[in-house]
Amino acid sequence: MLKTAASRYLRPNKAYLRAFHARRAVQQVRSDWARSAVFASATASATAILVWCVSNNIIHNDVAAPPSFPQLGPGETEVLGSNINSTGIDENGSLQGVAWGSNKSHIINPTEPKVDVVQYPTNVSWLENVALRDLALHERHAACVDARGDVYQWGDGFFSSVSTFKPEARRPKPTLIGKDIVKVRVTESKVYALSTSGKMYVFAANEELQKPKAPSQHRGSLWWGLDWLWGGHTNIDFVELFPREKLKWRERFTYITAGRDHVLALTSAGRVFSHPVNKNANSHGQLGLRKVDLPAPSSSAGDGSSGRMTVELNPKAITDPYAKASQFSRIRVSNGPAENLDTIDDETIRFCGSLFEIPALKGIKVSQIAAGSRSTYVNTDAGRVLGWGANEFGQLGLGSGIVLDAVTIPTEVILTRNLPLDVKSKCLGIWAGGDLTFFMAERTSSDPSRHIDVLSCGNGQWGGLGANLYTTSQANPVRVKNVSGLLEYDERTRSLAPIVPETISVSPTGHALLTLDTLSRAGPGFTGRDLLVWGLNYDFQLGTGKRKSLPAPTILNRPEGGRLLLARKTTTVKDMAGNVWRKKVGVEQRAIAGYGNSLVYWSIIGS
Repeated sequence: MLKTAASRYLRPNKAYLRAFHARRAVQQVRSDWARSAVFASATASATAILVWCVSNNIIHNDVAAPPSFPQLGPGETEVLGSNINSTGIDENGSLQGVAWGSNKSHIINPTEPKVDVVQYPTNVSWLENVALRDLALHERHAACVDARGDVYQWGDGFFSSVSTFKPEARRPKPTLIGKDIVKVRVTESKVYALSTSGKMYVFAANEELQKPKAPSQHRGSLWWGLDWLWGGHTNIDFVELFPREKLKWRERFTYITAGRDHVLALTSAGRVFSHPVNKNANSHGQLGLRKVDLPAPSSSAGDGSSGRMTVELNPKAITDPYAKASQFSRIRVSNGPAENLDTIDDETIRFCGSLFEIPALKGIKVSQIAAGSRSTYVNTDAGRVLGWGANEFGQLGLGSGIVLDAVTIPTEVILTRNLPLDVKSKCLGIWAGGDLTFFMAERTSSDPSRHIDVLSCGNGQWGGLGANLYTTSQANPVRVKNVSGLLEYDERTRSLAPIVPETISVSPTGHALLTLDTLSRAGPGFTGRDLLVWGLNYDFQLGTGKRKSLPAPTILNRPEGGRLLLARKTTTVKDMAGNVWRKKVGVEQRAIAGYGNSLVYWSIIGS
């Protein structure tokens, strides 16, 4: 009875439940409708904003992306205006240089001492209306030859006593004047210059060490005291270098190049001479010889004596071939007359006043020479390459079967590896810098078409090989991407013709600049040659505005849009002193890779 009464009171009211569930359903529908309305409203608003942005910001598919300015490192400063110009010509039509990369030693822009780095290609006014014969960059100093053949120098390594924040005092200063110089090369402590007549000179890279000596101490230059007769007096201390082997009738030096510690010279007859810069000139056999003739210590000091002695500069690979195989210190091996060599000061420009013909190349006619930091390369008239010197990174290109760290004998570099037997190869050019080497090879076979390949070997740790690889050692020359095997249609011959790389500038620190000859067969309206960059980019030396290294050649774009093209034109040229040299001179832009930086300057065509 109790159970029946309790169940009657606890039983739910069906009418009440139906009303309750009806109210919940209506509330749920209203909530879902509200959320849908909010979502639809938000979608409509976003669509309207997107349509407005697109209609007011037209994007063309052939326009380069706007440059992004990355964060500079601590202590780095840069001045970039809103109107960047990187054409090498200002708004008034005046010639200017174009620079990018590190400016910590005030090399690429000496008149802006507060600018430590330039991220993008930018005009520099210190080369206004100036066209040069040659230019060479080192880590802390630089040198150039103006249109009159005078040598100018600048950089922190040259101005050792000038305040950093005096722009005018940091401008290039004339040093070797009146010698009609055409080529200049720089090492850490010395500068080498070649004149039109084939004479070679050496002088100090530091201004303090260029103070002139007494005339009796200029034994290397016979006409030092008579320069005033033709207005060519130079007020610095210099030495003229002479070959130890006599040159033939009308034979003269036509080209020079320099590694870290050695200098090479090529004569008009195809003979190759080498010169030691200091005691380390033959550390890896790169000199091509061992015995050199040096002034005796007393005569090099400048006391007027003329004693000479012969010493042997033995490569380290010969004096101690197992140096890397043992952790124990070894007995010092005699380097010829060690007591005499230790008393010689190799920092002076009178350390060696001679050029020595490389014995292994006698009777071989050479058409081109190149020097890495510690290696040497020659290209014969037949297009065969010989190399010797340092080989730790495979920079000689002798193949993976050669595991020697140093090769002291000129050895042929085979450029036909991994090619069919019917393909013939001829080397057209060699470029070297640091531990990187590049060869330009012409490929011919039964097929009438002609192909040009660019090959590389050496240290590609930062992508300097250009083969889309990051490797510390590459002994087999590999094809450089994006510049090998390029063809274009030639309207004159009505056939395909190769696009030939014009020149390559290789930095000792690991980046490269390649000028591609896209102008010779271009149609009307085309103004210049493409510049491709790759390799190390820590100091913005590739001009991309980023620090990312590039493992393959990439066309360099201007920060204001479009490709950076190296132009040619005819204009009035001034010397470095600001005086007009000549009118209607043919000039062209040339790119050079320095130590963590790059520079494009106007050069006189044919110089």
